[in-house]
Amino acid sequence: MDGTIQRKKPAPDIKKWKPQTRAVRGGLRRSSFDETSEALFLTSGYAYNSAEEAEATFKGESTHFQYSRFGNPTVSMFQDRLAALEGAEACIATATGMSAVFYALLALLKSGDRIVAARQLFGSCHYIINELLPKYGIKGEFVDGGDLAQWEKALSTPAQAVLFESPSNPMLDIVDVKAVCDLAHKAGAQVVLDNAFATPILQRPLEFGADVVVHSATKYIDGQGRALGGAILGSRSFIIDKLQPITRNTGPSISPFNAWVFVKGLETLGLRIDRHCANARKVADALAKNPKIGRVLYPGRPDHPQHALAARQMSNFGGVVTFDIKGGKNATFEALNRLQLVDISNNLGDAKSMVTHPATTTHMRIGAEERAKLGIGDGTVRISVGLEDADDVIADLTQALA
Repeated sequence: MDGTIQRKKPAPDIKKWKPQTRAVRGGLRRSSFDETSEALFLTSGYAYNSAEEAEATFKGESTHFQYSRFGNPTVSMFQDRLAALEGAEACIATATGMSAVFYALLALLKSGDRIVAARQLFGSCHYIINELLPKYGIKGEFVDGGDLAQWEKALSTPAQAVLFESPSNPMLDIVDVKAVCDLAHKAGAQVVLDNAFATPILQRPLEFGADVVVHSATKYIDGQGRALGGAILGSRSFIIDKLQPITRNTGPSISPFNAWVFVKGLETLGLRIDRHCANARKVADALAKNPKIGRVLYPGRPDHPQHALAARQMSNFGGVVTFDIKGGKNATFEALNRLQLVDISNNLGDAKSMVTHPATTTHMRIGAEERAKLGIGDGTVRISVGLEDADDVIADLTQALA
């Protein structure tokens, strides 16, 4: 020691912080080295100072880390920061976004239970509701997410869980979050909402009555296509009492390295989302003027059928635009193959703009009949608008469609 007085800074009141400050400072945990950038703890296990400390840890009487399948300092930072940003009491991070969806439902459902879901879901979520859960005696029922009458009818009988996305993938349907949550709670159901497209920057579902929020951190939270991960957020009692025993004993654990990537991604999330939204709006407006385009779906445009609802629930409208190219599959493939700047990829939320053809990629396996119900046609294209100059993205789309 050099004789200087060591002073401990008073703990801040995180609840008073605005979202961007929470995204940068939430969950900060410094080691004894007082590093300014969050530390990466690449370790599977932890040493104890005594056998007694080990015993106390396994009994749950000590907060000492036990095993990285159960907890890790870097993972804890990501969980605490995302919880602070989302306005949740607690969070558990998972290896992927789909594991977050599945484990959230697993913690709520048992044999004999019933789940009501919006049919406007990602293809793998359809598989869980339609194929996987019925194998364990759990009944699933689909409704049109934007039709409150269908929700009301389906929830007129008891249910244990409700699942939906808003905006949905890929057709950007908007669900009235508060209205559906109210109906679900009257039916005895807990609401799980996938907030990956909006992120906690644009929408905070817990404030509208959702019980559990899930994220694919792979998308906008990372923002640069580097790492897989997911997160489940909710009340402390749900996370600790219902979810944690399952995840600890079955191991959908996130890598500490991936969690560190997401911690750093959260710091710039607000800045990136602003640019994604601005670029997406420009791209949507340009596509709407192109004679080769049949329709454009973007919640920020007044012609989106649920624009007013989106404006009530979201502070901005996201970075994804969906549109139909006239001429069907062949014309669509020809246009996609002429792209020079924009990548063909089924990922989204990246700094790079990417397009995919849902009918032959993300929603191929749900079948033509279900795709038709969702409005996914052979000419439907989803573009995740990146952080490039929007004019360059528009120019590339224009030449590809010419």
